[in-house]
Amino acid sequence: MPTEIEMLSHSIKQLRPVIENGIDKAEQQRHLTAVVTLAMAQAGLYRIAVPTSLHGLEAHPINQIKTIEAVSEIHGSTGWNLMIGIEVMGILAAFYERTIIEPLYANPDLIISGSINPVGKAEKVSGGYEISGQWPFASGIHNAQYFWCQSIVHEHDKRLKDKNGYVFCESLIPADQLEIIDTWHVSGMRGSGSHDVRIDRVFVPDNYICRMQTQTPTASGPLYQMPVYSRLAYNKIGVATGIAMNAITSFVELATQKKPRGSANQLRDRVEAQNAVADAQRILGSARSYVFEQVTDLWNTVEEGAVPTDRQKALLQLACSGAANETVKAVEKLVSAAGVNANFVANPLERCMRDILVVRQHIMVSPQHNPAVGRVLLGMKSGSILF
Repeated sequence: MPTEIEMLSHSIKQLRPVIENGIDKAEQQRHLTAVVTLAMAQAGLYRIAVPTSLHGLEAHPINQIKTIEAVSEIHGSTGWNLMIGIEVMGILAAFYERTIIEPLYANPDLIISGSINPVGKAEKVSGGYEISGQWPFASGIHNAQYFWCQSIVHEHDKRLKDKNGYVFCESLIPADQLEIIDTWHVSGMRGSGSHDVRIDRVFVPDNYICRMQTQTPTASGPLYQMPVYSRLAYNKIGVATGIAMNAITSFVELATQKKPRGSANQLRDRVEAQNAVADAQRILGSARSYVFEQVTDLWNTVEEGAVPTDRQKALLQLACSGAANETVKAVEKLVSAAGVNANFVANPLERCMRDILVVRQHIMVSPQHNPAVGRVLLGMKSGSILF
């Protein structure tokens, strides 16, 4: 019987021609094609973090990372959209009641975009909340049926506070009740469709509202006991490592075919090319292994029924932020050794370089968290909401 990762790898292998055929169109129109996203939905890839009781795979976190990695190796923006869908559909299933989730997830074509960024306003009204706001970076929204967004709760037009600060909530909103604002004019992750979403006073009933930061998960199983912010960090790394893998493969192909100007030998015969590919492979392998080590440690803790410590969460954050940074270094070495060829749009290294920079810029894996990790390691409070 095939293992979980073998089944996922087989699905991606079958999808590869579909994804590759959609790359140029996605880069031109600045969002993925419906053909690609529908194919991933029907293959069940968006559902790999969904409970088995909802016909999901409830995959181990490392298998989630490897799945995102395999798709990102084909195309970074496609892997990014898949990562967002996996996170959103998995988290939704853990915090909403079954009476809400089951009818939604009965649709095999379901795709949900999301933005865990409290820039919206949720005004309490009878029976629910009135949601307004504009959310940036709504990756994949063009092909989603729903948008899951975070807001600050208001009562009588005033922000609600508790002992922890402002009170947040998350809302599930049908795509036909929002407006997509054409803001994604970028170089990196151009095909991800990470445009803004605007919502103007849309009523959301109470049963379509959740409070991720304070609510006890409704789903059982160790995956849903993993700290939410840790889950939002480690899957980003699958995108980064996948892009770095693509860069190494592309560099090897270039080095075995290209003869540098004025040379009778191939690029691979140059010491700088040999050093670059060796360094890139080492950097990628080390960064990836440290993430897997920390994810496994966290997983073993929740599987045993224990609560992860601040130190464990901090070390996972360190591994993820470090991997996002290190994979950029790996790709930079390859681009430098490739010479002028890496500047041409037709060369995959050009897209790898601009795409991988965007991963490191994401707040969940950016280097800005290093001081907070350091404070935890020195026996202090982190000062961060993440751990």
